[in-house]
Amino acid sequence: MLTVRTPTAARADRRRQTTRPRAHWVVLAVLLTVLGLSLAVAGYVHHYGHSDYSGPPPGASGQVPAEVSEGGPVINGAATTGERTATVQPKTIALTFDDGPDPRWTRKILQVLDRHHVRATFFVVGSQVAEHPRIAHEIVAHGNEIGVHTFTHADLAAVPPWQRRMEVRWSQLAIVGATGESTSLFRPPYSSENNALDDAAWNVVREAGHHGYLTVLTTRDSRDWQGDDVRQIMRNSAPRGTHGQVVLMHDGGAHRGPTVAALDRLIPQLKAKGWRFTTVSDAVGTAEPMRQASWGDRLTGLGLIGAIKVSDVVVRILTVLLYAAAALTLLRAVVLFVAARRHRRLRARGWGPEVTDPVSVVVPAYNEEAGIEATVRSLLASDHPVEVIVVDDGSSDRTAAVVESLDLPELVLVRTPNRGKAAALNTGVSHARYDYVVMVDGDTVVEPETVRMIVQPFSDPGVGAVSGNAKVANREGLLGLWQHVEYVVGFNLDRRLFDLAGCMPTVPGAVGAFRRAALDRVGGVGDLTLAEDTDLTMSLARDGWQVVYEEYAWAWTEAPASLGALWRQRYRWCYGTLQAMWRHRGSLTDRGASGRFGRRGIGYLLLFQVLLPMFAPVIDVFALYGLVFLNPGKIILVWLAFLAVQMFMGFVAFRLDHERLRPLWSMPLQQFVYRQLIYLVVIQSVVTAFAGVRLRWQRMDRYGSFNAQPGDTRARDAQARDGVPVTGEAGS
Repeated sequence: MLTVRTPTAARADRRRQTTRPRAHWVVLAVLLTVLGLSLAVAGYVHHYGHSDYSGPPPGASGQVPAEVSEGGPVINGAATTGERTATVQPKTIALTFDDGPDPRWTRKILQVLDRHHVRATFFVVGSQVAEHPRIAHEIVAHGNEIGVHTFTHADLAAVPPWQRRMEVRWSQLAIVGATGESTSLFRPPYSSENNALDDAAWNVVREAGHHGYLTVLTTRDSRDWQGDDVRQIMRNSAPRGTHGQVVLMHDGGAHRGPTVAALDRLIPQLKAKGWRFTTVSDAVGTAEPMRQASWGDRLTGLGLIGAIKVSDVVVRILTVLLYAAAALTLLRAVVLFVAARRHRRLRARGWGPEVTDPVSVVVPAYNEEAGIEATVRSLLASDHPVEVIVVDDGSSDRTAAVVESLDLPELVLVRTPNRGKAAALNTGVSHARYDYVVMVDGDTVVEPETVRMIVQPFSDPGVGAVSGNAKVANREGLLGLWQHVEYVVGFNLDRRLFDLAGCMPTVPGAVGAFRRAALDRVGGVGDLTLAEDTDLTMSLARDGWQVVYEEYAWAWTEAPASLGALWRQRYRWCYGTLQAMWRHRGSLTDRGASGRFGRRGIGYLLLFQVLLPMFAPVIDVFALYGLVFLNPGKIILVWLAFLAVQMFMGFVAFRLDHERLRPLWSMPLQQFVYRQLIYLVVIQSVVTAFAGVRLRWQRMDRYGSFNAQPGDTRARDAQARDGVPVTGEAGS
């Protein structure tokens, strides 16, 4: 018959009000925004416009004025009347170099120019100036001119107006930041001679003119970008007749050794023939293009260069961290796979002599009206002798009334004021009559053989606790499937590894067994953390007790059915785990069993359940960076490769757990919502812990998934289908 007991004393309600920090989400958003902007800058600087693109095909040129297409190479695009172009003085050569500065070739070219006492004009790419500001400064310091060649070598005729303005403006700012001077010279990428201007290119020239720039085209193209024949470069650069020339060469973008050699031979040859070498402005007789920049522009330019430098550092750091994270993830997958197979072979040998002693089952219950009857009936239907102690922890619903109405033998109801789950468990243990105690949550339904299977490891007197195999019962819907996959692939694979390594950090509250003597030795269930199951397990491990995993002790538990409920559950789990890790941090430096547990168990939790999840948002942002600025095909292939590893681990875990493989189809989708929610929970928990906020124990919404049925026969069906013993052979 049902026995109802009431404790003689009750402690005060110890629940504390929760203060939920919000500012950290703003901080996280700001950090991710800054990170995204840094990656965007790095991607734009290094991966936009730097390709094998060789320029646009020629288009219509009906809008190009004849005096421009037939005029000199220096063009004032803003002029509507009078002289629009300027020609180079006779017997004069203006050497121009594009696509630098380059840390190797620009300096070699400067050495050649200095050796022959020649000045030239360098049309620099702004992103290269930001990368190598010292070289840009050296160009000017040697008496040469600098001109704008856009920021990323973009085809300005093919981009929208806002981007054209940005390309020119950013390049100018980079020049100002590096040299302290601004320039009025401009050369659009992929330009050549005047007669090659089409309507789109002419619009670029006009727009540049309206912004105060003189566009410098060319009259002789060395074509040093086509090959490394020094003599051919010299022939292409040599003038015809006595007309002045603007010669195009390159000091960046590729190997420029032939250009340096050709230049070193060409200058003295032409000087000997009476040719003069000078800058563009001097060659056409225009005003000096280089002017001292304002302090505002100088500071802005320095800020731009600094931002690019920072973004480069961020990308390098992230790249290293991503490689490290990838290596750790793959290493973990290999270790879990090997451990799972070894664990299966090890546990197939059995635990030793069969344990037949009766068992006390403690069920803490707080507002569990929806499912408590199913829990109790499944426990009392066990094929092992049990007593079931339900501790009603001050429920405000009909939990106690439902239990009392069952009026079943070996069922004890204990009513207490609400004091939290830890107190409820300790109360239940204090009423237990037997040496082995199984703890089961009030929303959990067990199989008839679960209790028998979970106590078999106690045949080894060194075993103090046993973790059961908790499974998601309400698998309907995508959220339920995701949690089911996580339970099988994540939690249970980890438990196999922990079992082998002797560092089990958690016996789940849903289903776990304890030796009463072990509980007494560590002082029972503590209430200093929200993860009382993790805290208790760590205490047992540090006390020298073995904590093992019994894969056939199946228990079906209700998982959260909404994202909000899942968030609250995982928030409590993660925060409580952090509390327990901090409380047992001394084990990291202990000797003996405590030290082994700390360095293995807590170290594993810290690395794979705290640090890697906290780094996950960065991985997502970096993946977007790769899709936008890198080769999307390669990024997708890498993602598919990691997904394949996860799918393989899922296959292994599901086969080991005797589960149908069909739910694995949801794993790819798990990467886009569920994964983000889980890592945000970790971030929330870490911030909350550092903020010193105390959270109270929270209960989940219950849905009555079991409808008062004595167990889910799917477990036994799956076991029988896969040849798994269900009557005790595996544990005997």
